[in-house]
Amino acid sequence: MGDLTRLTDVATPPPVPAAQPVRRPLDAFARLLRWGWVLLRHDALIPREVTPLLPPAARLAARLFHLFAGAQSRTGRPGERVGRAFESLGPVAIKLGQVLATRADIFGVQFARDLGRLKDRLPPFAVEEARREIERALGRPVESLFTDLQPAVAAASLAQAHPAFLADGRKVAVKVLRPGVERRVARGLDAMRLAARLAERFVEPSRRLEPRAFVEIVARSMQIELDMRLEAAAASELGEVMGKARAEGRAHMSAPAVIWDGVGKRVLTLEWAPGLPMTDPAAAEQPGVDRNALADNVVRAFLIQALDHGTFHADLHEGNLFCHAPAELTAVDFGIVGRLGPAERKYLAEILWGFLNRDYDRIARVHFEAGYVPPEHSVEAFAQALRAVGEPVIGKQASQVSMGRLLGQLFEITDLFDMRLRPELILLQKTMVSVEGVARRLNPDHDLWAAAQPVVAAWIRRELGPQAQVRDLLEEVRAVLKALARQAQEPPAPAVVVETRPDPRWPGIVAVLALLAGASALVLSFWPRIL
Repeated sequence: MGDLTRLTDVATPPPVPAAQPVRRPLDAFARLLRWGWVLLRHDALIPREVTPLLPPAARLAARLFHLFAGAQSRTGRPGERVGRAFESLGPVAIKLGQVLATRADIFGVQFARDLGRLKDRLPPFAVEEARREIERALGRPVESLFTDLQPAVAAASLAQAHPAFLADGRKVAVKVLRPGVERRVARGLDAMRLAARLAERFVEPSRRLEPRAFVEIVARSMQIELDMRLEAAAASELGEVMGKARAEGRAHMSAPAVIWDGVGKRVLTLEWAPGLPMTDPAAAEQPGVDRNALADNVVRAFLIQALDHGTFHADLHEGNLFCHAPAELTAVDFGIVGRLGPAERKYLAEILWGFLNRDYDRIARVHFEAGYVPPEHSVEAFAQALRAVGEPVIGKQASQVSMGRLLGQLFEITDLFDMRLRPELILLQKTMVSVEGVARRLNPDHDLWAAAQPVVAAWIRRELGPQAQVRDLLEEVRAVLKALARQAQEPPAPAVVVETRPDPRWPGIVAVLALLAGASALVLSFWPRIL
């Protein structure tokens, strides 16, 4: 199966983002108080489900908090209540919830799955205001590009989408940022930075989670989403990735083409996605749609992006997917893109292949070779922990086995073996949970492992099989020959030895100094008698 030592070094974690100062402390503190009140009303600050697990003093404080809970606190799991609270708090809180949904290793798979369903549908702003924003961003009248700009059909906390038509008759989606959203985001991030500082100072267990670095990761993600030019670039890149899969006969997903004339910092224009959004109950009931093939395509498209290309759409929920017959998928909203290096792709392929074949020793060795588990731990003990994760699902029907839950349980043993997880692997697991949820809702009995097997097996054969080993050997030989040829064409210049000889004046100078020193010593020895 090959080893990871010849691949990119993944043992060094990425640099921690530098913490930014709190710009308006009083405003940030007032905003934090409001956030705390909303969380209390939703019973999301200290959920009642965890109260029995707290120490006596903390249990008393939690029961006091529960007195302020409102009617919205009586239904749903903790993750669902936190999600509803974040939805009411605006764009920064929603983004915080989306990032928390990537940390199944800390909060648990169910909590992460509940937060992963965060929706931020809001009332749209007027089309006249959108028109002004478009003209300001593009520096040209709306009529010079669009023949018909219609009212918004979808409105989120950061932006909303308008149907429109180009002069050539093509239907497009024009995404426009909300007026003043940058200011609201900046204030929300200020409050989060203050909360992170307070948590680090007064809540010692939180320091292990590096809350200030966590806030900066959220801030960086939001800054990308507030620049439509960057989302346009991501849409173009993923469109090329999906196009390559289509050219290879694996047409599982596509992306709308970018209309670059309609792209600015606050405006993004894409071709209209065909079919119906998968949030529409009628989407899977369209004539000629094969639900099981559609579920297969969701899983395979994600794995092809992640394994074959190392770039994947990292927000593949129903709201960002359109479908039409027979089983065609179109992805939209490219604000979050996941990236995997060669070693991370090998890691993903080999752990999935290992669980499919119950090869726990191999999975353990992959973790050690990749540097995810420090070498002081035992490979055999780690393989035993992996067996505890894998064996409960062996022998069950595929419809009863959750791939996302399996990876979630795998990440839960991180503390025990001091594993150093990367943000891209957490994002990968979050996306896999979302993809799995889409497939299962299309077909509750869908065989996820059967859908994944051809993609993983093809990757293993191509990247780790005998042909791949021969290819890698030939690449190494070619690199050596190129280096030798370069050295023959440009031989190193002969070494020039420069010999430094002492300046002949120095001996005379040294003699004079010695004579002066002796004279001084003689004068000092007779000085008392002279006095």
